[in-house]
Amino acid sequence: MTSDLTDRSRTALVVLAHHRADSLTAHIARRTVRQLEASGYAIDLLDLHTEGFDPRMTLADQPDWNDREKTYSPEVEDHMRRILAADIVIAVFPIYWVAPPALLKGWIDRVWNYGFAYGRSKPRLAGKRMLWLGLAGAAEDDAITPLMHTALEGQLSAGVAYYCGFTDSRIGILPDAEERPQRLDAQGQLLIGDAVTGAEREAQYSALEARASTIVDDFLAGDRVSA
Repeated sequence: MTSDLTDRSRTALVVLAHHRADSLTAHIARRTVRQLEASGYAIDLLDLHTEGFDPRMTLADQPDWNDREKTYSPEVEDHMRRILAADIVIAVFPIYWVAPPALLKGWIDRVWNYGFAYGRSKPRLAGKRMLWLGLAGAAEDDAITPLMHTALEGQLSAGVAYYCGFTDSRIGILPDAEERPQRLDAQGQLLIGDAVTGAEREAQYSALEARASTIVDDFLAGDRVSA
């Protein structure tokens, strides 16, 4: 976590939801942090796995519909403070089964809780902006890719961020994240091609990085307009 948040005028919480530090997801998260720093943001990097976050709901963090002022577990209360301190939140995660992984979903379940993220006439998270940056194994030209975007828009933007008062929520999908291209044929059978190697592989991942940078730049442009 970057602790000095006083030198810069805008703050960003980058949430990494992956179990491996050497994953492509983690690599994109680190590049996103550098991109944000270059744009003048103070960064709080929340690596859920490294920090030992347990996505399973607990009794301490179960919402109490009769008490919206409930004090949750110390871990969750700390994460709530980190969200409140950020102007923008960017979650970087792999897409599993057209959905966020359990690590990220459990973070939402436990932290975006009643009385904090919703349940008030004036949302505490109102005015914040959110980018959901998901890496997908499917090929860019696979028919599932636009459907994936639509599904995540419904789940994460409409179902979570806007419900919790965020001013702006965007879905960014990075397809072709696997070494072996994946796509469905007309009969719905999964076709997995040969592994991409050498110069072709370098070009594939360079294109993915460039796409990630463009998505983040477009998102930050909206933040500059609203600032």
